[in-house]
Amino acid sequence: MRMELATDPGHPDRPNEDYASLALPASGQGGSLVLLDGVTPPADAYGCLHSVHWYTAQLGGALGELSVSRRDLTLPDVLAQAIGRTADAHRDTCDLSHPRTPQATVVLARWDADRVEYLVLSDSALLVEGSDGEVTPVLDDRLDTLPPRVRHLGDAARSLPDGSPERTDAVGAYRVAVEALRNAEDGFFTAAADPSVAARAVTGALPRAEVAALAALTDGAGRWVEMFDEGSWADCFALLRKEGPRSLIERVRALETERAESGPAFRWKRHDDAAVVFAEF
Repeated sequence: MRMELATDPGHPDRPNEDYASLALPASGQGGSLVLLDGVTPPADAYGCLHSVHWYTAQLGGALGELSVSRRDLTLPDVLAQAIGRTADAHRDTCDLSHPRTPQATVVLARWDADRVEYLVLSDSALLVEGSDGEVTPVLDDRLDTLPPRVRHLGDAARSLPDGSPERTDAVGAYRVAVEALRNAEDGFFTAAADPSVAARAVTGALPRAEVAALAALTDGAGRWVEMFDEGSWADCFALLRKEGPRSLIERVRALETERAESGPAFRWKRHDDAAVVFAEF
């Protein structure tokens, strides 16, 4: 098996809020991968004494342990238990009802000799390469299908001059509208403190013989496809297979710098934390 991962912070002065891990149990019969993208908190108080990178370390560790030690649990059950365990670690000191209590997107995959299971929650991506070489992206696209009134606010903000007071105000209005849809009906969902959100994830399973490899990417690495249009998800997978996760992140960083020097390029920030996990069976 070939297993690789790479991660890079969006800014050298801030902790990386992404989390990536691979687990290969001693039995040699399977394994799991975990990828989390921590949701950067607002500048003002958010009801918690803990940082987002503390949260992703707690949740990621629980997901890795439960996914390999509790094969009797489905992946939604694994996520629900991991969220509950993490919430218990700080519910006595923090306001877990706050809408921006620390939270993260989730990609979780597990395999054994017979099948490959997967779970995706929010806007990180899982790419599945079949035994025939075809690459299928598994995406939770709810952030891209928000109600028209909210999408209109985002489009309006992006149309305004970069750095202008009008754009700043419009971005603020868009963010408020998006936040109102976080973990809400007709909105989108992330792993925070409520275990029931696990039932909202995109899930599935495939025969192991039909899967050649997996790749998981946070949206900071997925910019190669989604922001810069350098190729399709299949092209991205081919790059990962040939050059590895570190090369993809380096290419994204080069594109970010190039675009920033030539003019406005980004939805909201120049660099984002980026993480990639690649597992070839």
